[in-house]
Amino acid sequence: MDTATHMLRTGRRGALFEFNMAFQDLRNSARRLGLAWSLASHDVVSRYRGSILGPFWITLSMGLMVLGIGVVYAQLFGVTLGEFLPLVALGIVFFGTISSIITEGCDTFVSASSMLSQTNLPMFTFVWRTVLRNLINLAHHLVIVVAVLVFYGYWRHTNLPGAAIGLVFLVANAAWISMLIAIASARFRDIPQLVVSVMQFAMFVTPVFWPAERLAGAKHAVLAFNPFYHMLEAVRAPLLGVPIAPHTYSFLAVMALVGWGLTFSLFAVTRRRIVHFL
Repeated sequence: MDTATHMLRTGRRGALFEFNMAFQDLRNSARRLGLAWSLASHDVVSRYRGSILGPFWITLSMGLMVLGIGVVYAQLFGVTLGEFLPLVALGIVFFGTISSIITEGCDTFVSASSMLSQTNLPMFTFVWRTVLRNLINLAHHLVIVVAVLVFYGYWRHTNLPGAAIGLVFLVANAAWISMLIAIASARFRDIPQLVVSVMQFAMFVTPVFWPAERLAGAKHAVLAFNPFYHMLEAVRAPLLGVPIAPHTYSFLAVMALVGWGLTFSLFAVTRRRIVHFL
């Protein structure tokens, strides 16, 4: 089949053209970050329209869960509440952000199907919408983080620049996983159930509710190669004034580069078919 016939039958113009169009989509979405922010803000506001506390209802329920787990598990592990509660509070808040960005990625394109079919908006805009929506929610939950760090005196040793760098790594990795899942979920509607199950499993094998040093015997297998552990520790450790493992940043950097490379390649190949999947 010659090139002209192939283009006529498949609509494809070659891999280089597809990658150029994908890069153009990315550039156009960068110019419209304000639109992504407006969509994300509208999602948060509309979800709690008519509510007195709004998104702080989630913060309140999360605070109660932190308190309950902290008090009970501190007794089970034989750790003082002042040492254990900040660990649990930061673990729940930041792992919750990771989990929300990834699980809500399942609906990134599905929930925007009408807009994608009727407009020529960049598809990356809806990926940023999912990420920004969860960062807005995280901003509300930081009330818990600040309260715990101040009450137990950890603020004296907090490394804010290190935590900011860790948050960048966290978002960079959670974003490509979210986009990868968004593409897969547009084609296969069983993906959301699978993602929820995986994230529930990940929550229990990641030291969110328990100290990592308790797993000394299996540390290499369960922690060293657990991406969620590194994403969590990159933010939590600096906030608690604890040094980060030397390989954590390199692990997250390689994970982000490889993950975005593979995800962007998949997006370039499937970009024109995503709307038809929906």
